[in-house]
Amino acid sequence: MKKLLLTAAVFALTLAAARADDVALVTLRVGDDKTPLQFAMEFYENEAPRTVENFKKLAGKKFYNGLAIHRAFHHILVQMGDPLTKHKDRSKVGTGGPGYTIEAEIRRKHTKGAVAAARLPDKINPSRHSNGSQFYICLAPQPTYDGQYTVFGSILWGLDTLDALSTKPADSNDYPIERIVIRSVKILPREQLPAAPAPVKPGPAPKKPWWRLF
Repeated sequence: MKKLLLTAAVFALTLAAARADDVALVTLRVGDDKTPLQFAMEFYENEAPRTVENFKKLAGKKFYNGLAIHRAFHHILVQMGDPLTKHKDRSKVGTGGPGYTIEAEIRRKHTKGAVAAARLPDKINPSRHSNGSQFYICLAPQPTYDGQYTVFGSILWGLDTLDALSTKPADSNDYPIERIVIRSVKILPREQLPAAPAPVKPGPAPKKPWWRLF
């Protein structure tokens, strides 16, 4: 019996270790173009366990499939994860989520490639709880956001792809005019992650300033 329990414990530890080294492979589609674009990200399991667990849970439920990038600041950041982007009405985009928030886990810095959870401003969200699904990716270091938002991952490859997408024409709310849609988010062991594709040519220089994340 003891041997059986020991075997079960070893199996549980092995499973936990495998999950701790999971990565995400995100596939995007731009407009009617059928050519898939991808980026891969790793997670900060130790620093942001609740946020990482939530992201994996939503990915497993295919929550992100069909959602669009709804904020794009040239060479600065891109933001996605709002379920309201599935609808044609853009007036409320940026306010959507799964119906809950995540406790703040503010430990990591906003380095180039950092993946962080979006949230409501301090004035109405003093505890800095994160939105349950929206996240943004830093295309360059953003030190002014350090200590304010939960960084829960980092881009392994594909940042050049996201940087190129950030330069596409957008409306007055920085929402790309041509829909850039998440086709899928797959959580898989790091060793199963495919090799990085060839780098994407950089887009033009920024044409306008930006001042907010949501």
